[in-house]
Amino acid sequence: MLDQIHLLAAVTVLGVLEQAYFFLQVIHARRTFGISPPKVSGPPEFERIFRAQVNSSEYFPLFLALLWQAGLFFHQGLAAALGLLYLYSRYRYFMGYKTAASERLAPIYFSTGVLWVLVAVAALGLSRFFLTHYTGLDVLQLLTV
Repeated sequence: MLDQIHLLAAVTVLGVLEQAYFFLQVIHARRTFGISPPKVSGPPEFERIFRAQVNSSEYFPLFLALLWQAGLFFHQGLAAALGLLYLYSRYRYFMGYKTAASERLAPIYFSTGVLWVLVAVAALGLSRFFLTHYTGLDVLQLLTV
């Protein structure tokens, strides 16, 4: 079983490490700009870093759910590759937002597109599972005939 989920697990760990990096960036920015919790406002430089981290955290559960569903029900390798693309685009988003608000746009659009592809892949995999499991109809087998 582990050989069927090892890539998903590795991407998950990378995602957690990325989130930790974003958290550490906020802590560093708080110290640099003298912003003590629970304050969330301050100089624009701090607010951009804080928003980038919060936005990334908000999307992380969606990403994880889609990553695992796409990997378990469709294809582990494809899901893991999409997961790496998502994590890279989120890193680019964070670094862009840290620089200037306008620099976040291209990476956020790309990462959202990757999430939609994961939605489609997960939906296809789940649909195939339900069709095969409940009706005995294997769509892949029909397509290869």
